[in-house]
Amino acid sequence: MSFFQAILMGIVQGLTEFLPVSSSGHLALIKNIFGVETDGGILFDVLLHVATLISVCAVYYKDLLAIVMDFFAICGDCIANIGTFFRNLSAIDKKSYRPICTTTKRKLVVMLMISTIPTGIMGVLLDDIVEGVSGNLLVVGLCLIGTGGILFISDLIENRGKKAREANFGDAMLVGISQGFAVLPGISRSGTTITACLLCGFDRKFAVKYSFIMSVPAILGALILELFKLPGSDGTGVSAGACIVAMILAAVIGYFALRLVNGLVVKRRFKPFWIYCLSVGAIAIIVFLIKLKI
Repeated sequence: MSFFQAILMGIVQGLTEFLPVSSSGHLALIKNIFGVETDGGILFDVLLHVATLISVCAVYYKDLLAIVMDFFAICGDCIANIGTFFRNLSAIDKKSYRPICTTTKRKLVVMLMISTIPTGIMGVLLDDIVEGVSGNLLVVGLCLIGTGGILFISDLIENRGKKAREANFGDAMLVGISQGFAVLPGISRSGTTITACLLCGFDRKFAVKYSFIMSVPAILGALILELFKLPGSDGTGVSAGACIVAMILAAVIGYFALRLVNGLVVKRRFKPFWIYCLSVGAIAIIVFLIKLKI
């Protein structure tokens, strides 16, 4: 991969990670159009996702800090409850267990943990499939058309105003499953999860926040999965300098794109994006068919 190609992919990642048009689908298209080869599989793509993860942390740093603190507090209570369980097995005077979801913030943490479970399982199970089809224009095109349909549905959903207090763990599981499908190139993670949140009745502002905060463990998990493959690969196939510049561009551009999406979702203005996804998806399929005949 050349320096120019790496920079181009960083810009595309920053623009498309938070705009609901599928960053993975666009990276796959860029690779196909410019003949980009990355020796390290999808590690470079994951590093770009980590760069845009920094954007999420910059926008939601207060929420993430509170979530981390509550997470460790929940872990402490769970450990204490395990100790209480074994104590109660032989004790005459039974000790009460510590409640876990004592606040709305703690409930949100548990919801995020539940959402991460199906995402992680699907990510591992589909990993080899995703690597195999990531450069296939037909798959990318069909998935982009699917994203267009998902975004079309999102604009039709009325705001029912459900926030963490009213949401349930079943909602969290459904949103996590929707995020699992977004590992396919062309399926927008943000578009899919925001639409899933809206279908569950989430308030539009809360839907955006939940969607992007739940991307944090998903991206970190994807990075860890790729790091395990490093011993058998040659790295990212990109020079360190190009990789760093691409990540900086992805992070900076992603920050402004995330700010933009917040306003678009609240105002139900996804129409340009579902039209765009349908159009690009159709073009990708046409190009695939033309190449097939050639």
